[in-house]
Amino acid sequence: MDARTIIETLRDGGEPTQAQLNWFAKGLASGAVSDAQAGAFAMAVCLKGLSEEARVALTLAMRDSGDVLSWDLGGPAIDKHSTGGIGDCVSLLLAPMLAAAGAYVPMISGRGLGHTGGTLDKLEAIPGLRTDVTEDQFHRITKAVGCAIVSATADMAPADRRLYAVRDVTSTVESIDLITASILSKKLAAGLDALILDVKTGSGAFMETLEDARALARSLVSTANGAGCRTAALLTDMNQPLVPAAGNALEVVEVMRALSDPRTSRLTDVTLALGAELLCLAGIEADAGKAGAKLLETLTSGKAAEAFGRMVGALGGPSDFIHTWATRLPEANIIRELSAPEAGYVTAIDGHALGMAVVRLGGGRMRDGDRIDPSVGLDEIVSLGQRVEKGAPLLRIHASSDRAAQAAEASLAGAIRLGDAVDAPDLIIERVG
Repeated sequence: MDARTIIETLRDGGEPTQAQLNWFAKGLASGAVSDAQAGAFAMAVCLKGLSEEARVALTLAMRDSGDVLSWDLGGPAIDKHSTGGIGDCVSLLLAPMLAAAGAYVPMISGRGLGHTGGTLDKLEAIPGLRTDVTEDQFHRITKAVGCAIVSATADMAPADRRLYAVRDVTSTVESIDLITASILSKKLAAGLDALILDVKTGSGAFMETLEDARALARSLVSTANGAGCRTAALLTDMNQPLVPAAGNALEVVEVMRALSDPRTSRLTDVTLALGAELLCLAGIEADAGKAGAKLLETLTSGKAAEAFGRMVGALGGPSDFIHTWATRLPEANIIRELSAPEAGYVTAIDGHALGMAVVRLGGGRMRDGDRIDPSVGLDEIVSLGQRVEKGAPLLRIHASSDRAAQAAEASLAGAIRLGDAVDAPDLIIERVG
């Protein structure tokens, strides 16, 4: 086999065989496939597209380019993936809730991408906590605690790591076929039995339009099921932050508040919906209503908070974190309010602008290798439909310096629009799968 023949097949509208895709993926991982060939492959897929069968074959080939985990846990291994949004800290809440409900959640997560925050960056805002664990540690923590949120090792889906870097510089990031294979190759390498997908749409999402989000959800669900992992997706709204905060430590604060005071909120509503679907997919519960009630009980009883605390301790964080979190998390030097220029109702929130403001404050990466300041970000962000008076705060800016706060304030001018009263959008738009 050779890369040129595989690329020619794709270019001419044909589809490589599973064996050819396996060869190509291993070539990506080993370096036998050049950057030029990887770029040509990505462009051919982007322009010609793949059938469902070929998309499954590519996903499996990329999964099998490295280590694939297996589990002996006494129950199914289950997980959730979000396509990314602002103030989206569902993973930090959902994993311990599922663990407290008797499930096992070996969650391999990522870091911030573009304007959206990363679960690992948020978790590592907790002092001492490290997510780069060995495979043996990953197994041990998952079995003992019921959940572990960690980073992928270099040996998991290495073909995706190589192809992703090439896509970033060849204008092929937007290909739904390649997005699908990228997301699922890493998730399926974790050896999952069931997966729930949170596909977000709106101003703060990766897929801003409902049409694009629906297309991605259908591709992900059909491909994952075709690869043998029971999967469904919820399309959820991201026209405003899921929690009233954006920034690593500030979002951990919101998670701890949800764990200790389970009042209804956008965060708890989405988390309960995703968790109930996942328990049913895994066969742990037969009815979504009963599954949701079981998960809610883990919050009201404090069992989810206890599971979160055990996970934090097992990953090197403070063993007493659930009791001392208010004094443990880093705080920014400067806190400044962004005031409303006029009175009115919040009619629109530019999530992309909020996310990029956090990145520029130092809460995300402008380039690979940038260090993150976990203390910076935004909080007390107003909600869609909320009435505010002239001069009232729209949000608070947490910055490392006056200069950084001033720059953030300038960049956020107009990010929150005011006008006549509007209804907040539905949080759960539809189910796919």
